[in-house]
Amino acid sequence: QVALVESGGGLVQAGGSLTLSCAASGRTFGTMAWFRRPPGKEREFVAAINWNSGSTRYADSVKGRFTISRDNAKNTAYLQMNNLKPEDTANYYCAARQVSGISYNSVYYDYWGQGTQVTVSS
Repeated sequence: QVALVESGGGLVQAGGSLTLSCAASGRTFGTMAWFRRPPGKEREFVAAINWNSGSTRYADSVKGRFTISRDNAKNTAYLQMNNLKPEDTANYYCAARQVSGISYNSVYYDYWGQGTQVTVSS
């Protein structure tokens, strides 16, 4: 049974930091990513990592503030979020695809976690 389980969300003040974790079980993946859905908006791409090469991509809105990484031994991806802003408030989702290749489009991801809420107060 394949599962992605996120953790690490919460409430933080603007300028603060949080680290999200996504623990994968059931198989390994070629690519893992984070998406988010702000209140009243569509789901959007945040960051992704090629599991084998370690190459990464980021949305322009988070470049320089967020870092995606992975721990191969734990089959876990992380999203380190620094200098958080109120506009980062969203439900954050971990996603994975079998293919080793980063996509910004959520339709190309096969597996999804249940989401974890991040709220940034001003």
